[in-house]
Formats: sequence, structure tokens, C-alpha cells
Amino acid sequence: MAIGRHGGRHGWRRGGGGFWDFGDGGVPGGRKLSSADLQLVILALLEERPAHGYELIKAIEERSDGFYAPSPGVIYPALTYLEEIGYAAVEPQGNRKLYNLTDAGRAHLQANRVSAEAILDALSRIGGRMDDVREAFAGFGDIDPRASDDLHSARHALKHALARKRGCPPDEARRIAEILSRATAEILGRKPQS
Repeated sequence: MAIGRHGGRHGWRRGGGGFWDFGDGGVPGGRKLSSADLQLVILALLEERPAHGYELIKAIEERSDGFYAPSPGVIYPALTYLEEIGYAAVEPQGNRKLYNLTDAGRAHLQANRVSAEAILDALSRIGGRMDDVREAFAGFGDIDPRASDDLHSARHALKHALARKRGCPPDEARRIAEILSRATAEILGRKPQS
């Protein structure tokens, strides 16, 4: 897997279970892909069709439903690197550059197809989750800003409490699960299940 010219991996964290480890509903700690991951995304998008840098930024933003849009300061160095190593070719179009996938880039993408698809799938899932959150809270703060602040504070307190209990003994984990199940039922106006 190619590593970016400005250093190795940075930005989005990977979980212990694999790419971003979203099986437990985790959310990444940042909003950047590593250099190598971004390069794979770019190659996958160029496989679909040639594109300008700005079009690639927009395509990634659309794939993630607006959750992640790489800046020009990230996308253009990645494109330059892909061109330098022969994975992308540039066709000048006035003051813009149209990037195409080369045979070497296609071979690299094929060798890393599973990773590329996992990254694109994760971007879509994150975007879908963020869209669900936006939808759930759309207009909530407009009705009562204080209630919105209270909800936000409560969510953060819960997040921190759960983080402090990470790795707790099984009995404690079951106790926490029961509390969360009761809270979920109460939020939804249902009778808690025993």
C-alpha cells in the first residue's frame, strides 16, 4: 500500500478490529483519512471516471453524505504523489488538470480492492449515521435551545461514563447494559424487558 509523500498514516483512527472498527458503533476521532487510504479512494473514484481535483473532493463529500470533504491541501498532494509514482496520469485542460487512472494504478487498486471497498463503504456508513443524527435532531434546538443543550450535555456525560467503564468485569458490563436497556425503553415509552 502506498504511503503519502508527507509522512505515513495520520488522521482517522483505526480500531483494534480492523478498518475503523465500526462493529461496535464507534465513531472515528477525526475527519481525515490516512494518506494511503485517501490514495485508494482516489484510485477507486478515478476507476469510475476521470476527474479534476475539485470533482474528487465533491465525490468523496457525496459518498460520506457531507461528513468528510478533503481539503485541496490534502487532495492535490495526494494526486501529485499518485502521478509521480505512475498510478495516475494528468491531462491538462486549460488551467485545470484532468486525472486518469493508469494501468499501474488499476493494478495497485485491484491488489488493494478489499481495502478500497471497505474505506468507501465506511464513508457511506458514517455519512448515513450522521444523516440519521442530523435528522433526529433537526429543528430540536429551534423549539427549545435549553433542552437541546441539556440533551447534548447528557449524551456527553453518558459517553464519558461508558469510556471510564471500558474493560470492566462482566458483572459490571451486564449492570451497565441493563441500565442502558431500561433507559432506551423509557425514552421510547415502552415497558422495560426483564
